[in-house]
Amino acid sequence: MDLDAIRQLDAEDPLAEKRNEFFLPKEKIYLDGNSLGPLTLVAKRRAIEVVDKQWGNDLIASWNLHNWIDLPTNVGEKIATLIGAASGQTICCDSVSINLFKLLTCALAINNERQSILSTRDNFPTDLYIAEGVQRLLGDGRCHLELVERHELATRLEDKPAVLLLTQTDFRSGELFDIEELTSLAHANGTLVIWDLSHSAGVLPLELDKWQVDFAVGCTYKFLNGGPGAPAFLYAAQKHQDKCEQPITGWMGHKAPFNFESKYSASDGMTKFLAGTPPILSMSMLNAALASFENIDMQQLRTKSMQLTDLFLTLLKETGSSQQLQLCSPSSAELRGSQLAFSHAKGFGICQALAAKQVIADFRSPDLLRFGFSPLHLRYEDIWHCTQAIKEVLEEGMYLLPAFNKRLRVT
Repeated sequence: MDLDAIRQLDAEDPLAEKRNEFFLPKEKIYLDGNSLGPLTLVAKRRAIEVVDKQWGNDLIASWNLHNWIDLPTNVGEKIATLIGAASGQTICCDSVSINLFKLLTCALAINNERQSILSTRDNFPTDLYIAEGVQRLLGDGRCHLELVERHELATRLEDKPAVLLLTQTDFRSGELFDIEELTSLAHANGTLVIWDLSHSAGVLPLELDKWQVDFAVGCTYKFLNGGPGAPAFLYAAQKHQDKCEQPITGWMGHKAPFNFESKYSASDGMTKFLAGTPPILSMSMLNAALASFENIDMQQLRTKSMQLTDLFLTLLKETGSSQQLQLCSPSSAELRGSQLAFSHAKGFGICQALAAKQVIADFRSPDLLRFGFSPLHLRYEDIWHCTQAIKEVLEEGMYLLPAFNKRLRVT
């Protein structure tokens, strides 16, 4: 496929203008949106406003004057529209890990005649670490983590675990779970389900209410472009909220936090999931960044995502690079999220050599080279330039140079 034909795809792209909302370094092709989304211009302006005017000038009055106190709820409501959730079921706070801890303990308490958390061995490690922590805290008699292969889930659900904990989009391969199907299967066995949507929110059409999902968590610094360390979100279906007693009973989750009562009394609704003081600077930037999704058809976003990944595979084959990079993602775009992963013994070196050519991807141990495709800012032409750079790196053997094989703390 020649470059002129690819540029025509950009000319016909209904999302093309969205690129203008991002700060993108000139000449740099960013294919790591599945790890950290790029900076939006509106978020940059908001950060300056919050620091200079709100914090700088209005100081503590900003909690009321600029409504800092309601940011977790207001940002949560914006995210709710992207995950198919009705009002009053989503809040923005803390990290995915902390929110998952809250929800696991809530789900185990609701399903208190059962003890097991069922998940897959290849689930995102942090999620499993949190589940292990809950098991240590409660003891094996009250909580037991059981790990199985993906194909064993249906059979193991027949054993009636208390909770099914899964990540929709596999962080390594991008392979998707069918949320609706697995949630239905779990419910048929009386099992509650927690979904991690960290690699899904902002790039896949989600219908949590329609699919009758019980609980969900997700980060906001990937496809939602909230910025490094941006707070996560937590979803709890309305039907479960009254039964939830989250364990981190901090003051912001209190019914009347500024009464400073000596005894804890949980707030009603989603604010009961709050704990400490919200991170106003990062949450304000996230609040602004979410404006990029206003009036966006998520199916249209998904369509472009699939077209970008398919184009990448086509061009990789045409340049001959596919002979050296083994595809680890599903070959069908319908079965994968907005990423592609390839295995190569020198995957880290390839990633670093591409960075030297201004193509930013990422690496996951032991040998995965990953590319994330964020449809709001990526052009089809970017995919052409990226695959050309891959061809050069492989043909020239750049990835073998010592300078590109010095491991970094963050990969």
